[in-house]
Amino acid sequence: MQLRAEQLAAHLERDLKPVYVVYGDEPLLVIEAADAIRAAARGRGFVEREVLTAISGFNWADLYQATGNLSLFGDRKLLDLRIPTGKPGREGSAALQEYCARSPEHAVLLVTLPGLDWSEEKAVWLKALTEAGVAIKIVPPGLAELPAWIAGRLRRQEQTAVPEALRFIAERVEGNLLAAHQEISKLRLLYPAGALSLDQVQSAVLNVARYDLDGLREALLVGDIARLTRTLDGLEQEGEAPPLVLWALTEEVRALATAKACLTARQSLDAALKEARVWGPRQSLFKRALQRVEIPAINTALESAARIDRLVKGIGVGNVWNEFLRLGLALS
Repeated sequence: MQLRAEQLAAHLERDLKPVYVVYGDEPLLVIEAADAIRAAARGRGFVEREVLTAISGFNWADLYQATGNLSLFGDRKLLDLRIPTGKPGREGSAALQEYCARSPEHAVLLVTLPGLDWSEEKAVWLKALTEAGVAIKIVPPGLAELPAWIAGRLRRQEQTAVPEALRFIAERVEGNLLAAHQEISKLRLLYPAGALSLDQVQSAVLNVARYDLDGLREALLVGDIARLTRTLDGLEQEGEAPPLVLWALTEEVRALATAKACLTARQSLDAALKEARVWGPRQSLFKRALQRVEIPAINTALESAARIDRLVKGIGVGNVWNEFLRLGLALS
C-alpha cells in the first residue's frame, strides 16, 4: 500500500501494518513520519524496540534473530531498520523479501531510507515491503506550497499568520524545512496563541534559507526574478563556484532553445521536450516557460552565457554574478 505523508496519521488511528517503509530526502519529514509509526506501535503493545543500521559489513541474519530475541515477558517488538545508503545490496534484498514473506505477528518492521530515484523505486525488495505493509514516500512542499505548510504547522500550536507573514517565512527558509520547524517553534515560545502580525514574524524569523542550483533553475524557468535574485545572492555568499552556476543556467537555456526550435519546425510539444532531454517534473516547468519565452529572448540569454564564460576564464571586465542576473532578466 502506498500512502502520502499527510495520510499517515489517519491510517495509524485505525490500523497498524506489519511493515512500514519511509523514504525521502527531507530529514525532518522522514523523522516525523517514523516517530508517528513508533508511537502507534507503542500504543498497540509493541513496547520493545531494536535499532538495526545496515551499513557496510551489516549481518542481515541479525534481522531474523531480532524477531526471536523477545524479553522474558514476551512483549511484542518494533524492529527499527535504517539503511542510510538506500541500497541493501543483494543479500539485504533477499533478506527483506524473505522477511516480508513470513512477517512475524509479534513484530512490526519500520524501514527508513533516503530519497530513491525512479529506478530504485522499482526494486524487488521495495515492492515486497510495499506489498507486505505500507510505503510512505516523503515529498517536501515546493515553494508555492510552503506557505500553506507553514500555516498548518502554526495551527498545531494554535497560532495563525497573515498571508504576507507566511510568504515572508517561506522566503527566509526556502529549501530548509528543519530551519522552518525551528522558526515556527520559536514563534510559539515568543508569542501567545492567536494571530501573528507581519511585524511580529519579521522581528522573530531569521534568514536561514538553503540555496541550491535546483532552486535557481526553477526560478529561471518560471521567470521569478525576485527568487532568482535571492538565490544568486545566497549562492554567492555560500561560495558556490561560478562555473557550476553557469553550467546549471546554460543547460536550461540550451534545452529551451532546442525545444523552441522543434516547436518552430511544427513538432509536437512532447517530441520537442524529448529532443531537449527534458523528463519528469521538469516538463511542467518547461511547458510554461515555452509559452512565455520567445526565441529572441533565448538568443539573448545564450549571448549572456557566452559573455559569462569569458569572464569566468578571465577574459574581459565585469561582475560574474551581475551577469548571471542579466541572463535571468533576459528570460523574465
